[in-house]
Amino acid sequence: MAGEGTRARPPSTSVSTTSSLMQDVPGAFQASVNTSGPDRSDFVSLSQAIHARRSEYVRPKHIRIKVGSWNVAAYKGAEKDVGGWFVQGMGVAEALAGLKVTDQTQVHGENIPQQAGLDDREDVASQEARYHKKQSTLPRNDPGSIPGDSDIGLYVLALQEVVDINSVSEALRPYTDPSVANKWKDAMSASLPPGYSLIAESQLIGMLLLIYASPDVAKDVQSVSTTSVGTGIAGYMGNKGAVTARIVLGDTTRLVFIDSHLSAGTDKGALERRNWDAAQVVARTKFEPIKDSMGLNQSSGEQIGDEDFAFWCGDLNYRLEGIPGDDVRRLLMLHTRNEYDLSQRSARKIESELRSATEAVKHRVEDRLSVYSNGSSTPSSPARSAHDVRSSIDSRTSTDTPPTTIVDELAVSDDPTSLQTTLLSLLPHDELHQQMKLRAAFYDGWREGPINFLPTYKYDAGSVGVFDSSEKKRAPSWCDRILYRTRRDRLTYETKIQEEDDAKRKDDQMRASGLDHAGNDEEILYELYDPEADGVGEEYDEYDEAGENVVVTKEGFEDSIELEYYTAHQRVLSSDHKPLDAVFKLKYDCVIPELKAKVHAEVAKELDKSENEHRPSVTVVVDRHRSDSVASEENSDSDPATFDGVYFGNVRYATARHRYLTIANTGRVSATFSFIERPHGANTSSGLAPKWINLKLADMPSASSSKASQSVTLEPGDTASAELEVRIFDMHTMHALNEGLQELDDILVLRVEGGRDHFIPVKGCWLENTLGKSINRLVKIPEGGIRKLQRQKPGGSSSRSKSVREGGASRERSVSPPQSLQVSSAPRELYKLTTAIEELAGRVVAEWEMTHSSEEVGAYVLAPWQTHPAWPFDQQCWTERNGMQWQDALGEVSNALDCDEPLEQSLPPELPKMQRLYVLANLLMLFLEHMSDGIITASQWTEIKALMTETETSKRKPSLEEQRTAVQDILAQQPSHNISLIFVTSMLERIIAETTPTKRQKDDLVKKPAGTLRRFTGLGKLSAEVAEEESSLLAMARMFAEVVIRSEKVGSEKARIAVARRKAEVLVLFLRRGEGG
Repeated sequence: MAGEGTRARPPSTSVSTTSSLMQDVPGAFQASVNTSGPDRSDFVSLSQAIHARRSEYVRPKHIRIKVGSWNVAAYKGAEKDVGGWFVQGMGVAEALAGLKVTDQTQVHGENIPQQAGLDDREDVASQEARYHKKQSTLPRNDPGSIPGDSDIGLYVLALQEVVDINSVSEALRPYTDPSVANKWKDAMSASLPPGYSLIAESQLIGMLLLIYASPDVAKDVQSVSTTSVGTGIAGYMGNKGAVTARIVLGDTTRLVFIDSHLSAGTDKGALERRNWDAAQVVARTKFEPIKDSMGLNQSSGEQIGDEDFAFWCGDLNYRLEGIPGDDVRRLLMLHTRNEYDLSQRSARKIESELRSATEAVKHRVEDRLSVYSNGSSTPSSPARSAHDVRSSIDSRTSTDTPPTTIVDELAVSDDPTSLQTTLLSLLPHDELHQQMKLRAAFYDGWREGPINFLPTYKYDAGSVGVFDSSEKKRAPSWCDRILYRTRRDRLTYETKIQEEDDAKRKDDQMRASGLDHAGNDEEILYELYDPEADGVGEEYDEYDEAGENVVVTKEGFEDSIELEYYTAHQRVLSSDHKPLDAVFKLKYDCVIPELKAKVHAEVAKELDKSENEHRPSVTVVVDRHRSDSVASEENSDSDPATFDGVYFGNVRYATARHRYLTIANTGRVSATFSFIERPHGANTSSGLAPKWINLKLADMPSASSSKASQSVTLEPGDTASAELEVRIFDMHTMHALNEGLQELDDILVLRVEGGRDHFIPVKGCWLENTLGKSINRLVKIPEGGIRKLQRQKPGGSSSRSKSVREGGASRERSVSPPQSLQVSSAPRELYKLTTAIEELAGRVVAEWEMTHSSEEVGAYVLAPWQTHPAWPFDQQCWTERNGMQWQDALGEVSNALDCDEPLEQSLPPELPKMQRLYVLANLLMLFLEHMSDGIITASQWTEIKALMTETETSKRKPSLEEQRTAVQDILAQQPSHNISLIFVTSMLERIIAETTPTKRQKDDLVKKPAGTLRRFTGLGKLSAEVAEEESSLLAMARMFAEVVIRSEKVGSEKARIAVARRKAEVLVLFLRRGEGG
């Protein structure tokens, strides 16, 4: 069942591409907000609306619940009696239990067993004569006196002392022996009608709770939870305490069953400990959360008090207080001897016990009369505590001598031969009733049926009515009890307590105001009474119009309960406790899941329709991108037909892809919306969009890492647009996409304030590129580039067909199988880049010399390579680097490199040659910088560094050519790396040569004084004519050393500078060809 305040949503429906996107995604409605729509005072929650129609999906059910309690005192074979007395209702002594059953249809319905007459039942003497441990002790031919068998829907059996709890080994056993419970379950299974099943079971040392349900009831049982609380040794051991079970019937009614065994003893301390035990059971019992019909769990578990009906049974151990045990035994055996033939052994034993009890009473009476005759005041006999219940005893005035025994009291008040009279005289002494009245225990709504049966403790095992004849001669008591409470009982008690507190608070206020002495002044009463305020502010009581037995459950359904039978089974002989049971009639409302699902769907639809009329609503439309003409497969950006979101098509490095959303206010009120932070995983970035998307809402850009975009408000009928751009520049993102660690697949969340969220999927197809690849991987790329590898799929056939989707239609195109993989000697991409840069640089220099000569211009203009020695790779030359044209050009030339197409032809024709050269230089630096292992690997650098150290310490200084040859020997171990280095150094040599000024140009320059450069390779001072060439050479060496050579990172800045200088020295060896070169 949906929780309070849940907003209704319609079932999922399909929508067209022009309708609201992702309507079938269950986006949550936001909390109620103020809108420009009219106020709604008739709003109800989904659960309230469903509950109002409960008559459509709820059907009443009527069952009987039988609750039985028995302390078996660890007697062997007691389980052989459980089926007879508990299931079949046998073993009741009608004369001693207040039952006068003459019509067997009241007990058995129409299924009256053969020989069901009570006249045929075995007599007491015969029954006791055949008593033997480990055998059934029930009277033969007993038809049963209370309902049982298939008339019962729920059997709840509460046992105590199924093991010897006085044994230290049993009390401290760290585990529960399942064999004990198994024999009781076997006995119950053998006695129950076919189809009954065990729905709950719980054991704590000697306490065992078993609950069985009929086939019709079992299917209604849900949310079963069992638990236990130990209150014995040290307040936590399980020799005392309770086992508890909670079940839910029909998805509407909570039932709790408590089987407890409280502390024993007759003194005041034992009484207080029993009260403490009961309080601990209530406080420490916790059930598992309930799962409702919608499959949702409660946020927390329930406790005793949250149920609709509770049943507390067991050996509560409350005794008879303030009355001598001899008096009780004597009085009760006057009734039990009537069950015997006076010639029988048990009858003689009862007569002996009566004589013994009579003598004890006689001595006590004589002592008290002696004290009374001496003029002392009337003795305060414990028996006199019964006077507050039987007021007729107190009103006697015919004699000055007070009765001294409870038998004397009965003799002068009522018929002492009446069992009911005897019980009424004893019940005022019952500790449980006293504690309930004092609100010390079981006071908060608990109640008990009328006690019309003898005390259940303590008897001689094997006897029907012989009370404890041992030396201890324990006083009989109603130790075993069955209490019950409804939710209505608990609420009534709480209301009573609240009223008492309110009355006490008002009395205190009146006394503080001095009004407590004006009680006789009628004028004050009239002044305090306001007839117009009478009844104002009083809360509605859900039971004002309900019947006496009606209980409104926690879920708001109307149930009822009625106690039919409450009695003891006096003729069960296998324990010193007599078992007792209670039969209840329960009417509960049962939810029919199919009918409720139908009502739920209808109510949700109605509420959603009503709410949507007053809630802001927007429609999100994706502007579809379609190919204008039939394009090749790799260039197709058509949306897949199965994807209903924003599809960017093929996404390449540095190439922009734009898509647009149209957001329209299709509601009746103004709508304010914004993009909010989306859900993200551990490997994705946080924020309102993935970092590969640039977002603009109504022309207002928002950073993808921000929590929310700017809000936009639309009036009904207005529209706004959102622009989504994908352009991958981040090298970490590109590497993750290349390696398959990340995908262009995410989601955006458009939040409408006061409305529902829209979840907008975004997706693209990443085209892998060559950036970030190692040389070993680059040399394996075939002719046609890395794109050719992406179009190939594994398979064994000589030809393959691949579905190509263009313009929303698919066609089949044959794809030839790849040729056998050929490994090149060096990366083709590096060769193409260096060659293109070398050729274009030559043309740029030549064009510059033709267009910027002093004769034509009249004033000499410095060339960029004259101001930037590392031209064209110095980023200071790339003045247009941040422009859109540059970024587009970088993307196009990168794609041409991946497709093995001419590089310069891929650049925009309107781009000047100088800018084209810079774009190619930018791509080359990216290519080298992000090459995973570098051209000179870290291991090769370690060897080269050792060689240079050895050369520096050598007495003979090797020539430039000798040093270059030694380095090449190291590089030759990996030929592809060696050739790659040659590609780069050859290109640099050519560019340096092209940019070196001619003699005539040098004469036109303002001569600078010649200086000395730092010796890198043993050279002395440089002449002024080669100074500029040397400057360009050193600048190139420094710049390319960092992107060509890989080495371990160093910590200090000084060490880093030293490593950079050594790296540059290695490249100088290959760029300077003066000595021997």
